[in-house]
Amino acid sequence: MPTIWDDAMTLALNLAEQAVEHGDAPIGAVVLGPDGDVLATAGNERELTGDATAHAEVLALRRASQALGTWRLKGCTLVVTLEPCTMCAGAVVLSRVDHLVFGAFDEKAGAVSSLWDVVRDPRLNHRPQVTSGVRAEECAAILRKFFRGV
Repeated sequence: MPTIWDDAMTLALNLAEQAVEHGDAPIGAVVLGPDGDVLATAGNERELTGDATAHAEVLALRRASQALGTWRLKGCTLVVTLEPCTMCAGAVVLSRVDHLVFGAFDEKAGAVSSLWDVVRDPRLNHRPQVTSGVRAEECAAILRKFFRGV
């Protein structure tokens, strides 16, 4: 069933595929501005850059902040193929993103519901809306394929 997030998730899946070309895990992220237009995109670049923090989400948030000229991404939506880890979930909270949309759940490192729920922790000063499971099977399949070496 199509959702309003399909176009953004299609772009994120394409970015995930591109990450594989340089040996990175296939995760893609897209930041949509308050008007719904694409502000920034990224795929994982840890292997490409040798930077452990070069997760797709962090890179996309940095690029969106540069595009807007502010670190506060109020009104923005982050669309990502995999449930964010603790670092990325923290970056979502700190950047003040209003809405987080993700595809596949990450039972090993997910910090939005699988292991932790960083983004909805009531002790933090910002809690974005969360939409999970958008095209989850497609998002999970690309990761399974990568890690199986198929």
